[in-house]
Amino acid sequence: MFLFHTHSGLRYLILLAGIATVAYALYGRATGRPHDRNMKNLAVAYRALLDVNLFLGVAMIVTGYGFTNDLGVHIVLMVLATAVAHVVPAVMRKRPPERRTVLPYAVATTISLAVVVLGILAIQRPVLG
Repeated sequence: MFLFHTHSGLRYLILLAGIATVAYALYGRATGRPHDRNMKNLAVAYRALLDVNLFLGVAMIVTGYGFTNDLGVHIVLMVLATAVAHVVPAVMRKRPPERRTVLPYAVATTISLAVVVLGILAIQRPVLG
């Protein structure tokens, strides 16, 4: 049960980190602030939390937690959300500093958060609660 409770409870940190990333990116876009270390760190924190939760989910399957059809949809959506969260930081790392912007973080993180919410709802769990 430890894995289940840890995996389930980590969603609150994921949602918080995702919302913080989107808010910071939108604030940066609205005020014309350039890409900075804080933007990168927020995106990396969000991505790392998703990675840890994905690992915990895989560990639950490997240790025999159980598998249902709803869980299959949940797994596919969570892998997709994690993949989307990895795209923008990877692209920005390869761009020269003067070409890095904050808006792609807002877009990708919003898409990833939406997929996370759909994944949670796919297993008939409340997003908050």
